[in-house]
Amino acid sequence: MSRFRFRGKSRRPHEERADRVPLRAIVPNLVTSLAACAGITSIAFASEGRFLDALWALLIACVCDGMDGRIARLLKASSKLGAELDSLADFVNFGVAPAMYMFFWLSGKTFGAEASAIADPRVVRVLLGCALFYAMCDCFRLARFNTMLEQPAIPYWKHFFTGVPAPGGCWMVLTPAILYQVLEVGNGILVKGEGAASIQAVLHHPVTGMFMLLFVGALMASRLPTISLKSIKISRPYLPLAMVILLLLISCMFINFWLTMGVLGALYILTVPLTGMIFLKVRAKYERDLTSAANKV
Repeated sequence: MSRFRFRGKSRRPHEERADRVPLRAIVPNLVTSLAACAGITSIAFASEGRFLDALWALLIACVCDGMDGRIARLLKASSKLGAELDSLADFVNFGVAPAMYMFFWLSGKTFGAEASAIADPRVVRVLLGCALFYAMCDCFRLARFNTMLEQPAIPYWKHFFTGVPAPGGCWMVLTPAILYQVLEVGNGILVKGEGAASIQAVLHHPVTGMFMLLFVGALMASRLPTISLKSIKISRPYLPLAMVILLLLISCMFINFWLTMGVLGALYILTVPLTGMIFLKVRAKYERDLTSAANKV
């Protein structure tokens, strides 16, 4: 009877084939592609004069940009292709799209527009040059970030970014446009009548836009330390206060989302000098500790 025993099929050991890619590896790249599509859509909306819709598209791009890396780590699907695709999408979303938004918004040269908001073509050319400067600074910042990943990090730099990160620079440079949209859509929230019109005139002035494009672009390309929210740790005694502030921020977003975003963009600009002072103290403490340790040896 032993010759008639049923024997199970011999199974080959499970081997991963190089020509097969698991489906989960595609998901992060799809999210990154969605972010790039949102950035390109923002450019299209801005070219048509639909500036509020363009801001929403940029917000979607920012959310997708924050999700793709976390999804890749969660699914263990990180790849060099995804890293390169993420850098290209960041250049479109946070370099090209904000630059073109500011150009179309300030110049008024949108498709179907009857007249330009700026009569002098020389001002339009200078504005285009400032937009190109901002986009190239973002490109330089992303390229430097990719090269710094392969270099050993100095310990006291782990709490800071080198220059303003691309998403932060995007919302920083769009702060005048966001506040302008708040006054336009909200019919003068907080400020009404002639006061709102005067503020809108200042925010929409070409000089204001040129300054923001040059200033924020220089901050992104610089080596100035800026705040990194990932490394911030809150001690337990201050945890209730942090929760109250976070809940208040969420409430403000529900009350008036774009006003909250505009105020946050303005406050983010103010954190640059404050972060610089904190960085100098952290670096001085690190150097003192290093010197004292060397003296003991």
